[in-house]
Amino acid sequence: MTETPNATEFRDLAEQRSSEGQLPLSTLMDLTLPVAIELGRTSMTVQEILRLGRSSVVELERLAGEPVDVYVGERRFAEGEVVVLGENFGVRITRILANPNAPSTAP
Repeated sequence: MTETPNATEFRDLAEQRSSEGQLPLSTLMDLTLPVAIELGRTSMTVQEILRLGRSSVVELERLAGEPVDVYVGERRFAEGEVVVLGENFGVRITRILANPNAPSTAP
């Protein structure tokens, strides 16, 4: 069941407004957003997908060494490079995009 904010919470937010009528950035700092890393894309027929099995290789439409895309929510936010951290993979951010709506490097 979805909780409905009560009037007190809205009043608290209204009291935090700056002199310009905007809420301070600190009100958003605890917001959780999904982050996704895209290595690349490809298209496959259903027949090709059904043939996939252990040790199958799916070739992506991106060259090795090209930056990966970092999405925050549904928007492309940054580019990075894949790194290995112990037994895990990670992404080192190499570029924050000035225009998150810029076209992706992936086709």
